[in-house]
Amino acid sequence: MNHISEKIAELKQIPELGLILERLEKEMAEEAAKRNEFYALVHENLKAEFINGEIIYHSPVMRRHWKVSMKLSKFMSVYIDDNDLGEVGVEKVMISLTRNDYEPDIVFFSKEKSSKFTKQQMHFPAPDLVVEILSDSTEKYDRNVKFSDYASHGVQEYWIVDPDKNILEQYINIDNEFQLLHIFSEGILKTETIKGFTLDIKAIFE
Repeated sequence: MNHISEKIAELKQIPELGLILERLEKEMAEEAAKRNEFYALVHENLKAEFINGEIIYHSPVMRRHWKVSMKLSKFMSVYIDDNDLGEVGVEKVMISLTRNDYEPDIVFFSKEKSSKFTKQQMHFPAPDLVVEILSDSTEKYDRNVKFSDYASHGVQEYWIVDPDKNILEQYINIDNEFQLLHIFSEGILKTETIKGFTLDIKAIFE
């Protein structure tokens, strides 16, 4: 039983469930209206996400962050383009899930998914692979709400990169929950979602 089924089972034991659902329906309608306001507000030069009913603004990233992002996205993009495997998105790709909207640092969409995208598309479904590069202001989201939300919506692989400690954590999705596969400080990562792609960990931190 995954965590969503467990939560539903817990809720069904609450005698006031009907009242809770009525209240929740009203609050979710208000949240949906706020989400539409968020869509009208965001633009290409604004880094912001909509998380659990709140608009989260992000400050510019530090050099250590964008250096890792640039190297990692370059390695992935060259390989994926050369092998016609799909598309890589960086920084400003808005991932719109059931409730929340995120702008991960790096995403990978398989060819099957990306072939359906349009040139004017602004909202995208759950990617096959998500990479989040930690910063002081984002770590709590990357390790908690995003961790759970990405897994529940079918993201197959999740990398959390710590540019201060030069560490990459690799998670894979098993029954809509992320399980830690490996913590890298060196060595070769073999991805589960990009066929044949390997990554020299030290190369992204040099």
